[in-house]
Amino acid sequence: MDQVKLENKKKIGILGGTFDPAHKGHIKISKFAKKKFKLDKVIWAVTKKNPFKTKSSLSLKKRLSYAKKINLKNKFIKIGFYENKIKSNKTINLIKFFLKKNKNTEIYFIMGADNLINFHKWEKCNLITHLCKILVFDRDGYKSKSIKSSSFKKFNKKGLEFIKFKKVKISSSQLRKI
Repeated sequence: MDQVKLENKKKIGILGGTFDPAHKGHIKISKFAKKKFKLDKVIWAVTKKNPFKTKSSLSLKKRLSYAKKINLKNKFIKIGFYENKIKSNKTINLIKFFLKKNKNTEIYFIMGADNLINFHKWEKCNLITHLCKILVFDRDGYKSKSIKSSSFKKFNKKGLEFIKFKKVKISSSQLRKI
């Protein structure tokens, strides 16, 4: 009976961020996570502002619009802004929202290695690791720092998986300089 339950369980990936701007690197990790973990869909949860950064260069509306535009062929990627719905910009509240909304669902939270460095500072980070599996994708220049981070040491054996894949040498900050 439990085996049947597991097989019917939906799998959703959540990639949160400012997507300032969204790019092919975001798409590549979404596709890789979908294939490797047999995800039904990947949700790009666009945030108004990253709490660890000063501000976004593009408006929220433009970032959402562009993310949707570059994903017209990727029907499994759903783009949305959820902060007004959940009345929060905290990852823990986003995960709880999707777990409540999608019964019998397994959540995979997708992040870049740069975010893992400060993950221990996120609100209720311990609970996040209990509610979902965390997939950490390497980013140029961050692997060494992220593996040495207190977050990696604390959560490495507790639902955190460092994903090895062929990286895309692109970032939102590089694109903003163009």
